[in-house]
Amino acid sequence: MAFVFRVAMQVVGLSFSLLGWVLSIITTYLPHWKNLNLDLNEMENWTMGLWQTCVIQEEVGRQCKDFDSFLALPAELRISRILMFLSNGLGFLGLLVSGFGLDCLRIGERQHELKKRLLILGGTLLWTAGIAALVPVSWVAYMTVQEFWDETIPEIVPRWEFGEALFIGWFAGFSLLLGGCLLNCVACSSQAPIASGHYAVAETQCPYLENGTADPEV
Repeated sequence: MAFVFRVAMQVVGLSFSLLGWVLSIITTYLPHWKNLNLDLNEMENWTMGLWQTCVIQEEVGRQCKDFDSFLALPAELRISRILMFLSNGLGFLGLLVSGFGLDCLRIGERQHELKKRLLILGGTLLWTAGIAALVPVSWVAYMTVQEFWDETIPEIVPRWEFGEALFIGWFAGFSLLLGGCLLNCVACSSQAPIASGHYAVAETQCPYLENGTADPEV
């Protein structure tokens, strides 16, 4: 029963991690980190991501333009690109390493200590990937709030607001954190089973010890 519960928790942790990793990739390339609604022209909406800016018009549709220069971007967008790539890479490695550490995997089923270490390493990588995803999303959200309430900007100037990618990124980061923590908790709480041969040795030695001699006939 304990083995079934441990395997179930490992699968749940890996599922949360996989979901978070997929959503972090979507967040990286989704051009909806910021939204801008124009009061003067309600039929025109602007969106901004890490790679491009898009304008959505009812008559023309969506038109996007990639950023010309990486160095010309604001600091939060430059760092966000790097951290999101780091999150995607660490998430992939964490999923790969954790997969080999699952108890339900037949490969290396006798190497319990190795599987435990792989599970802990994979959980740590996934936990780090979650942090790497939460930092850029939260940073961009903070800068958006700061610019929205900036009193030095005239009220007539449109303000950027939260885009859908920020909420997806938060969910992705917390899913990676939860998955990594579950895998680490299950790995640290599991103990390698003692080989059955040890029990056999103990049973054969007990009668000899009771007689105070190594000869079973005494």
